[in-house]
Amino acid sequence: MIQTAIFDMDGLLIDSEPLWFEAAVEVFNPLGINLTPALYADSVGLRTKEFVEHWFKYYAFDQLKAPATIEAINDVVIEKIKQKGEALPGVEYVLELLQKERINIGLATSSPYRLIDVIVDKLNIRSYFSAFSSAEHLEFGKPHPQVYLDCAASLQSKPVDCICFEDSFYGMIAAKSARMRCVVIPHMDVRDQLRFRAADHLLHSLHDFTKEMLA
Repeated sequence: MIQTAIFDMDGLLIDSEPLWFEAAVEVFNPLGINLTPALYADSVGLRTKEFVEHWFKYYAFDQLKAPATIEAINDVVIEKIKQKGEALPGVEYVLELLQKERINIGLATSSPYRLIDVIVDKLNIRSYFSAFSSAEHLEFGKPHPQVYLDCAASLQSKPVDCICFEDSFYGMIAAKSARMRCVVIPHMDVRDQLRFRAADHLLHSLHDFTKEMLA
């Protein structure tokens, strides 16, 4: 029986992926790196560190400039989320449902801890969560399962008793690798990709989740 629910954050609870793209473009363009929406879509779910290192390698750019670029993107996206970040449909509904069912709730994200604070306060949802985990300082980020395993441990839950909510392919793989069930809600532009069928439940919105899916 499911005892614990663990949520991803960006692109699932808050409509922040367009803002991450805007931030990346603003920081990359002066460096001569042209990041298109299609290219960006292939790297959704990675930590900022791996995101920057991936595209620096792709464009044969000086990796010594990566640390400053990582911090610049994080700074820009935090300001953008503060100004115009909005909850995605069904956030309050699903959190209320899980709380009513007495399910422990945690959050496991690739984003830095300082962004967790910004988003949970922006959406006024901090009270629902009993644990927050970030892959920011882990050796590996998603699709490695460690951030999910850390969150489950913080909630004193076995991985097999957890259900995860994700929007990205990398996040889904991380959850499944942790031996957790996974609900995936991909962006509509990629929802039809066959790879998302590896999820236990493929939904259009958090509104589509039901308590029967906890059985």
